[in-house]
Amino acid sequence: MRTAFRVPEELSARVPAEQRGPGLDRDCVRLLVSRGTEVTHHGFRELPGLLRAGDLLVVNTSPTRAAAVSGRIGYARVVVHFSTRGDDGRWAVELREPDGRGTTRARTGTCAGTTVSLPGGARLVLEEPLSARGERLWWARAAGADVGDVLRGHGRPIRYSYTQRDQPLSAYQTVFALPSADGQGSAEMPSAARPFTAPLVAELVSRGVQFAPVTLHTGVASAEAHEPPYPERFQVPEASARLINAVRAGDRRVVAVGTTAVRAVESAAGADGVVRAAEGWTDLVVTPERGVRVVDGLLTGLHEPEASHLLMLEAVAGRAAVDRAYDEALRGLYLWHEFGDVHLILPEEGSHAERCDGNSW
Repeated sequence: MRTAFRVPEELSARVPAEQRGPGLDRDCVRLLVSRGTEVTHHGFRELPGLLRAGDLLVVNTSPTRAAAVSGRIGYARVVVHFSTRGDDGRWAVELREPDGRGTTRARTGTCAGTTVSLPGGARLVLEEPLSARGERLWWARAAGADVGDVLRGHGRPIRYSYTQRDQPLSAYQTVFALPSADGQGSAEMPSAARPFTAPLVAELVSRGVQFAPVTLHTGVASAEAHEPPYPERFQVPEASARLINAVRAGDRRVVAVGTTAVRAVESAAGADGVVRAAEGWTDLVVTPERGVRVVDGLLTGLHEPEASHLLMLEAVAGRAAVDRAYDEALRGLYLWHEFGDVHLILPEEGSHAERCDGNSW
């Protein structure tokens, strides 16, 4: 069992960094750096000096959807979080109760056959739970209007109560986000990449840092439920697979930007550690037992104590390193959540990740 820790409410990032004072930009967040159990403190703008020429950053290009839509069940107001579109045209959705501070309370008592009325004459009929693990997410079938049209016309970004106010969708897009050819996107922002700005990316490129784009469309992650991630759509293009393999063959470092990038690239890696072009659905959950086959380092946000993402961090860095980093983050008053500070995990100086049998170190 992991040692429990508590994140004080005042350490929630309530607004984006660029709104905290004049002259600030997205990259004005703090950067905690772990190399084994050694921890150092930096600003995110110092990232180019912390990486090396030849390092490869794997970035998620998924755009963020305006995935929250107000609706009604009879006379009761609800908010629908649209998570993922299935291959059969149904949507995985979560029903929430509005409270004026973000849609923070999961709606209880949902059952098959429930009909939700949406703006524009659209309706959702809930058919079955997405998973036997619980009834938070449901498969639902839409009628009366196209869900994409409903989201474009009436959707807003998913917001939780720790944020101070609603933000425009642009606040939830990363510099790497690209429109999907099939109109897909993420229900919640792949937030580890949020602090990157175009000038910072240009500086990284000028110093010889490379980028490999992948895509993983994230589903919803409620504030109070920390289940393992559900299956999500991903794509690792052929060019990115070749680049990742070349970097690894050259004894250089592969650093994933976000847990979503880890899930995508590890889903495309064989037991031999070779990454091959792949796309479709992944149900991979990266744990210390499974290990990582490709990733040497990880740039990520700070996660809640019960979040399954912490197991992924342990798979990359080890339990002692993660515990040490989180002790320092709490002591240093780092900010949590999607607008908060970030954590860079790198291999210890002088060491090289030995990749064998599907494990990293």
